[in-house]
Amino acid sequence: MLVADVDGILLQRNGAAAVLLPEATPGTPLAEVAPAWLAAQHRTVQLTGHNSATETDTPLSGVIGGRRFEAHPSVRDDGTVAWWLVDDTDHQLVRDALHLERERTAFLAKASSALLSTLNLGRCMDVTAQMAAESLADAALAIAPSRGHRLPVVTCVRGGVPEISHQSVDPDEVPGLGEALRGFPPVPSRWIDPSAAPPWLVPEGFGPVGSIVITPLPGLGVPAGALVLLRREKSDSFSDEEEVFARLFAARAGAALSAARLYAEQTAITEVLMRELMPPTLHQISGVDFAGRYRPSADHERIGGDFYDVHPATEGEAFLVSLGDVCGKGLEAAVLTGKIRSTLHALLPLADDHQRMLSLLNTALLNSHHTRFATLVLASAVRRGSEVDLKLTSAGHPTPLIIRADGTVEEADTRGTLVGAIPDVSARTTAVTLEPGECCVLYTDGITEAKGGPMGNVLFGDERLKRALSACAGMPAEGIVEHVQMLAAQWLGNRHHDDMAIVVIAAPRTHHLSAVNGHTRGRFTG
Repeated sequence: MLVADVDGILLQRNGAAAVLLPEATPGTPLAEVAPAWLAAQHRTVQLTGHNSATETDTPLSGVIGGRRFEAHPSVRDDGTVAWWLVDDTDHQLVRDALHLERERTAFLAKASSALLSTLNLGRCMDVTAQMAAESLADAALAIAPSRGHRLPVVTCVRGGVPEISHQSVDPDEVPGLGEALRGFPPVPSRWIDPSAAPPWLVPEGFGPVGSIVITPLPGLGVPAGALVLLRREKSDSFSDEEEVFARLFAARAGAALSAARLYAEQTAITEVLMRELMPPTLHQISGVDFAGRYRPSADHERIGGDFYDVHPATEGEAFLVSLGDVCGKGLEAAVLTGKIRSTLHALLPLADDHQRMLSLLNTALLNSHHTRFATLVLASAVRRGSEVDLKLTSAGHPTPLIIRADGTVEEADTRGTLVGAIPDVSARTTAVTLEPGECCVLYTDGITEAKGGPMGNVLFGDERLKRALSACAGMPAEGIVEHVQMLAAQWLGNRHHDDMAIVVIAAPRTHHLSAVNGHTRGRFTG
């Protein structure tokens, strides 16, 4: 305790104050023996007659002898002020540690949110480098595992924007970097000589490096990369606590990078598989016109349970056309679709015997782990002069429709059992000849069972399809496909629907001009 009068002259002190301020003897000015912050506050209390800070529950505080004290004044009736000094150092250290911990927790939460908000690998590396530069160091580098002999590196200086580069360097030339990229624990920063940092590691214009931290970015089973933190020569070196905190941040960044890399790999694989499962683009082949369209059951999907294929044959042999409908929708149905298409392709040497192809396909499906079945129609097409000869076989599928030149629509005389459900399948094959300008239409029930119309729940139906096809007499194969698709879409509106597929096989009305290379509708001679 210290007591001073209105003039700031020290009147009294107790033993504890004598130990804390040995020069503060009675009769000396408080301003000469006490810290400036305490002397200034004494003058304020004398002028106001009270301690405003105390009245607002905000104690005065300052440093004395390297420790922090709170000063609590008590104004007496004679105008003197008694100052009670309370050592608050330990409490302040606890408050500072708690504040720092809250800041770090908030930073890690923000980092997790920013990193996990995207599955783009490049964006994740940018966010990692930028957040580390802003909160952990003067500059940061996010380094991905090498691609061949090149290291993908994203560099960011505090206050700057991330920049990507690809460095043809050996990471083992930087102490700790090669190990970090291989997933080994980090080495302490004091083991790394900042002056040995290679030029590619230091951002342009950064200046001398004072300290470096290199820590791995742990991935999901495999390392996701490494994080390099740089501080300038004039900045404080990294403390042990800061290095530990950097590793906590790196763990979150590594998890996000691994998730983004896994997503990128899965997307690439999916894209390759999608290309294989997508129906082919059809055109005229050896004098026979082919056209096809596929519409999945959901707009966000690209594949489903409906499929078609045209398998070209050698000169003089028949083309094999297949169109089918697998039970179900989406990816699972598409997987079985791929199996059926590949099996049919393997059975091409038996293309003249539809019954045997269907039997072997049925056996393959029954022996697989799939529990789904499919309906199918096979068509063998061969050009004979100006006509096209067809062999048609239905395996539980909607009957193919023939559009004659006069607009008559006929049902092909073929029936059969579906494949993949029972041990034995049977089907009846029929032969059809298309005259110039006539067509055969293969389709899935997604078209005829489309619900819509003015009432909203009426099937498009077989008869409505036949009337639409009758009006298409003489149209090119591609025009018929587009017309049917347009009518089905108009009938549906925005309602849900099944997968829809349609293939048209047409005998060209006349010879196609060679100038258009036989791959488009082009112009026809008279």
